[in-house]
Amino acid sequence: MRNSPVEVARASYLAYVSKDRAAIEALIADDFHFTSPLDNRLDRATYFERCWPNSQMIEGFDFIHTVLDGERFSSRTRAGVIPASDSETLRFSRFGTVRSSRPKSISVGPSRTKPVRGVSSPSSSDGLARRHTP
Repeated sequence: MRNSPVEVARASYLAYVSKDRAAIEALIADDFHFTSPLDNRLDRATYFERCWPNSQMIEGFDFIHTVLDGERFSSRTRAGVIPASDSETLRFSRFGTVRSSRPKSISVGPSRTKPVRGVSSPSSSDGLARRHTP
């Protein structure tokens, strides 16, 4: 189905791979919000400020499983990061809402099965894994 929430989500992930900020800016809704274990309901501007720089380390996404429910979707993805190695694979569960072919909200949670360089274990006082930037 063309422009289904799953296809729209895939297009936004592929913008990370191709480092095409203009494509993702045109895609996501003006009232977009993003939530992750480290970010609580970021608005669109803050999302680009905090999250877009991560596109530099993303080399690809594998969609392991996707489910569509009306305008909502869930997906499980594996992201390859640069430099690629077994310890550099990130796995995520994503839940989102797409309205009028534009992502309105995305919630992301990690589902790592292997240690990842630059991400500490959830042993900090608040129990959250932290991404360390070099």
